Amino acid sequence: MGHVVGHAGQAVGQAVDDIGAYIRSQREGAQVSLRQLARTAGVSNPYLSQIERGLRKPSAEILQQIAKGLRISAEALYVKAGFLEERPASAVTDAVVADPDLTERQKQVLLDIYQSFRRETDRDVVPATDESSSHEE
Repeated sequence: MGHVVGHAGQAVGQAVDDIGAYIRSQREGAQVSLRQLARTAGVSNPYLSQIERGLRKPSAEILQQIAKGLRISAEALYVKAGFLEERPASAVTDAVVADPDLTERQKQVLLDIYQSFRRETDRDVVPATDESSSHEE
């Protein structure tokens, strides 16, 4: 039975990784029709249908419009589409993503700046070495 569950987990992972299937699942979960989402995202019904079926890979701009139409984070779509690497969650990241007063673009810029500061801090931390103790002879 564990073998079957393992295969089912892999199948679910593959379906979620597919940006089209992810968009469709989000749309259906939000109880939004294909036509409604296409209208709010500013794309045609056939184009959105092709994205959901995995026939087209949308640009980052189209993903942002779809995210707005679904009222979800554009970053989540960017990660699923492979435009961004998944970032570890933090209180700062969660707060920025959850802020309803920020646009998706503002959230992305804030998260980019925050991550650049984190990388800079990580570079400044120098691991301790045994060199300093070898000079005290």
